[in-house]
Amino acid sequence: MQVDIQEKKYSCELCTSVFFHKSSLTNHKKQIHAEEKRIPCEVCGATFSKEYSLKRHALIHRGEKPFRCEICALTFSQEYNLKRHVRLHTGEKAFTCDVCGRSFFEKTQLTVHMRTHTGDKPFTCKVCSSVFSDKPSYNKHTRVHAEEKLFHCEVCRSSFPRNSKLKVHMRIHTGEKPFRCEFCTDAFSQEAHLKRHTRIHTGEKPFSCETCGSSFSEKSILRIHIRTHTQEKPFSCQVCGSAFSDNSNLKKHARTHAVEKSFECQVCQSAFASNSDLKVHMLIHTGDKLFYCEVCAYPFSTESQLEQHIRTHTGEKPFQCEICGSAFSRNSQLKRHFNRHK
Repeated sequence: MQVDIQEKKYSCELCTSVFFHKSSLTNHKKQIHAEEKRIPCEVCGATFSKEYSLKRHALIHRGEKPFRCEICALTFSQEYNLKRHVRLHTGEKAFTCDVCGRSFFEKTQLTVHMRTHTGDKPFTCKVCSSVFSDKPSYNKHTRVHAEEKLFHCEVCRSSFPRNSKLKVHMRIHTGEKPFRCEFCTDAFSQEAHLKRHTRIHTGEKPFSCETCGSSFSEKSILRIHIRTHTQEKPFSCQVCGSAFSDNSNLKKHARTHAVEKSFECQVCQSAFASNSDLKVHMLIHTGDKLFYCEVCAYPFSTESQLEQHIRTHTGEKPFQCEICGSAFSRNSQLKRHFNRHK
């Protein structure tokens, strides 16, 4: 069911964006043309427009988690995070679309969903004026313009746009793992990896499919899952034009075209066609296993290994024989099968 298309009548006086609804214009101003935030956090430098926002933020640095879940005893530093977490236990989807009836766990999910009906795209790129319906897509696009990387790693020559990114990267070489799991002995080099790992213990699955209701602990797994509904194959080979549903399969395919292997591992002298392949290979030597199966908690060194493993749970078989139509969960299985036809 589609909303009757009306003329966009709410214009932003600060830029050229126009909207169907006044609320969309208000959100646009807050997110894109927000007033200068003058109150800084003395710990990390983040700035806030209101004093109470700074006080709430400070709980993160002090490690205080005053908000406790009565069901599983997990604690949170922010009340809204507790409310969001509790809905995972109750299954409550309090935010319902008035147009199509779909319900969502969070108001932000409903807000983004409504734009599929209204066509609103409140996020405008200041560089090229491209417009986007959600902030993650907008943020991803803006990184296209921020290509200058001034901070260089003296060990492997990788470059980064910010010094903070370089500091995180250096932990690969130093082996530093400052983020420790409070449930087990595992430690991680990045806070994001710890948060992802913690969901194994808590059972949190905050990412839900709007089509079938399936929930996932990882946003990347949800994106891959959604393509089983849309049949989307957004990753295309620049050499032969073959298309794939996930980037790991494209990378694997690209190696069939890459003859020269100029990136050498300093530990075992294995050679690779790209620096990214070498970085993935280095996980074998460092022992890092950053990717966990949300079903059985088995750890993997690479995202592609995890994606392969997940198919043993989902039953997905994306590799099909063009001769007899047989389908397989792994490309290696298809190759072995294909050899039987020869």
